[in-house]
Amino acid sequence: MEFILGLAVILLAAGAVILWFRLWCYKRQIRHMIQQLLFLETEESNFLLTSVYAVGNTPELICHINYVLGQLRQEQRRLRKVNQNYRESITSISHDIRTPLTSVKGYVQMLLQSEVSEEKKVEYTRIVERRLEELQHILDQLFEYARIEAGELPLNPERINVGNLFTEIISMFYEDFSVKGWEPEIRISREALFIQVDRHAFSRILENLMKNALVHGNGNYRFSMESKEGNARICIANETEEIENKELERIFERFYTTDQSRSRRTTGLGLAIAKELTEQMGGKIQAYFGEGFFTVEVCFPLLKDGVQDRYGL
Repeated sequence: MEFILGLAVILLAAGAVILWFRLWCYKRQIRHMIQQLLFLETEESNFLLTSVYAVGNTPELICHINYVLGQLRQEQRRLRKVNQNYRESITSISHDIRTPLTSVKGYVQMLLQSEVSEEKKVEYTRIVERRLEELQHILDQLFEYARIEAGELPLNPERINVGNLFTEIISMFYEDFSVKGWEPEIRISREALFIQVDRHAFSRILENLMKNALVHGNGNYRFSMESKEGNARICIANETEEIENKELERIFERFYTTDQSRSRRTTGLGLAIAKELTEQMGGKIQAYFGEGFFTVEVCFPLLKDGVQDRYGL
């Protein structure tokens, strides 16, 4: 009997020691985690929590905390990038607005001078009018982009013959390309290709791509439309100076322009608007550079025969 009691006492003592040790390990691990969290609270670091004693569920807890830390850091990086883009956007648009306003102010001051001839007054007045038109264009693009990005621009999809509409848009700009001394190379599939998009929005996409080619292209304009892998594929290409990959990655960002001096009076919203409208209507848009040519490619899914029959066309 005494042996059994002695054994029980020994077992209880051993159990108490084990429990005490585990409790001590828990305390050490918790204290260690608190110290690490306090460090992360005051220091910006990619440091993750570590374990000194893998007791109980502490490894799982550390794993979850590290996951949350990773998500928070990823969100912080995203917010920093958003803030940086926001600051760059404000700087860019401020420059674009200030330039015509400064010009208008200067010519208005000259108009107020008594010694200015009537002929000069007419000339200055026309310049002021052009600068105000530029300013209105900038503000209109800003308003349009804000509505598109917020999804507030109503889209009414309808069945569109891509070739016909593309030809119409090309004809609108044909004289502009001729003035630059270039006759575009045009290749449009004779096959009737139909897609379902908002006519006004799709026209806006093509117009913006044409304007971008006119402003930034150096010639050898090439326009094509074909059926490829179940899509209507439109390509607008032109010769230009070499574009680096980092520029291609940003080419569709709002306010971004490869003309860093912004001397070409462009807001950098044309391609951004084209991208937003394309994606909102289920299409894809991408840009690439090769062999001296900058190309923007737009693809929209072709309508199937059953859908075409439904429209009765």
